[in-house]
Amino acid sequence: MALPLIKLGLAAAAGYFLYNRYRRSHATGSTTNASDAVDDIELGSNPTVDEKLDAGVQETFPASDPVSISQPSETAYEAAQRRKSS
Repeated sequence: MALPLIKLGLAAAAGYFLYNRYRRSHATGSTTNASDAVDDIELGSNPTVDEKLDAGVQETFPASDPVSISQPSETAYEAAQRRKSS
């Protein structure tokens, strides 16, 4: 009974060793420099909606933030200031 367990342990150890060696030899993750993508964003004097959308997508790289090309909504503080002044 002990011999099959020893064989199983040796096979598992060999598999673990080979897996770690393979994993270390293959690069993982993105090789893109995120600052390169953000530094090149330029919009003309009268950009189209598509150009604004493309710039918005570039600004969110590499994060997964949602793209928004519209004006931001009014915050509670801004609403209170507007009501106070009128």
